Amino acid sequence: MKKTLIIAFLLMFGLVVQAQAVSTNSNQGNKTGQANAQGNQAGNAVQTQEKNKVKNQGEETQVQTQEQNSVKTKDKKENKGQFNAESHRSTVATFVQSLLTVADREGGIGQEVKVIAEQQNNIKDRASDLINAVENRNKVKTFLIGTSYKNLGELRSQMVQTRNQIEQLTRLANKVENEGDKTELQNQIQALEQEQTNINNFIAQNESKFSLFGWAVKLFRK
Repeated sequence: MKKTLIIAFLLMFGLVVQAQAVSTNSNQGNKTGQANAQGNQAGNAVQTQEKNKVKNQGEETQVQTQEQNSVKTKDKKENKGQFNAESHRSTVATFVQSLLTVADREGGIGQEVKVIAEQQNNIKDRASDLINAVENRNKVKTFLIGTSYKNLGELRSQMVQTRNQIEQLTRLANKVENEGDKTELQNQIQALEQEQTNINNFIAQNESKFSLFGWAVKLFRK
């Protein structure tokens, strides 16, 4: 009887120890799973932060690029609105190159178009020099006796020559059968007419500048 009780006791003790062992392993597994889950969460958080950082850098770069493009566009518009010796030379050079390209494709009127292009090419540098001379004239000299009327007078003479060339080129454009060439000639005629307007405004602005000599002449005329 005693042996039976002892054996039963031992069996129950063994079952209790085994149950505790299973419970311990289960708790350790849960802790390990929690630790792994926390580690994965931390890793995901780091990756998310890195992605957000890269995204923010990309957005900042995009904003900077847009700002730079905006500044460049603004500078181009401002430069485009200015009239000076260099802008005149550039405009006429584009005009000449375009006319020569059309002239090479047009057989009938090609030679006449080429002549006009060459004439404009010959006077563009002189016109730019005249504009530059007026712009850089000594301010004290301008204040005392006025602007450089000689240079402005030569610019006016060139305008008359250019106006005749525009009329001739307009007649030639009406004879062109190729629509692409006709459109190109019309565009260049408009560009040259705009340049004529710019030169005329330049002359008027400089002729209207105040000078003591001009003031005295007007005073004696009264």
